[in-house]
Amino acid sequence: MLDISDFFDLKETDHAALFDDIRYVWEGLKAIKAYVDGHLSPSRQHSVRGRAFVDENVSISEGTIVEDGAVILGPSIIGKYCQIRHNAYVRPYSIIGNECVVGNSSEIKHSLLFNRCQVPHFNYVGDSILGFRARLGAGVKISNLKLTPGTVVVDQMDEAGRPIDSGLRKFGAMMGDRAAVGCNAVLNPGSILEPGSIIYPNVNWRGILPRQMIAKNRATVEVVQGRPRAS
Repeated sequence: MLDISDFFDLKETDHAALFDDIRYVWEGLKAIKAYVDGHLSPSRQHSVRGRAFVDENVSISEGTIVEDGAVILGPSIIGKYCQIRHNAYVRPYSIIGNECVVGNSSEIKHSLLFNRCQVPHFNYVGDSILGFRARLGAGVKISNLKLTPGTVVVDQMDEAGRPIDSGLRKFGAMMGDRAAVGCNAVLNPGSILEPGSIIYPNVNWRGILPRQMIAKNRATVEVVQGRPRAS
């Protein structure tokens, strides 16, 4: 269930070759650097609204708008008709597909966004792959580094019944096509959201969320009688 074909429609990215000879979804993270170094052809076909910094070794395709205050560092690749909004920060070895949104004060680092992915408000995405039409709500953070030593272990058993070691010290999340995460949720290192799954707001998540399932908080809200304020 962690194979590439179970997670992503590879027709919804111009970078399907990155997944050649890869089985597990997170192994794409290991291929990003070599892929960008081998395929980047610097080009600036975007338009700018205001003042923005775009590094020399960056490719940005036609129709993309870069707004005031944005910083895009290379090497990175950004597709067609994207919105890189006010104060967005795109760090090296980021691949952003077509018609994506990287919004106000959002940061992308060493990650791949499939087409029509939305990272629109105050988000952090590090060492992650977000599938076609995946979406983050405002304030969602994808944590990519364990507080304890060692590599990230995936919450899934291999054929021998042992947890799968990703071999990655930095590994944020894999979000399948059309997966969505609600406002202010946190995805801890090694999180895997299968296609169509949903994380509700304010959830602190780690592990594998199966296809079409919803993760909800069970916290209760207490409603009490109000008291008049003293005059």
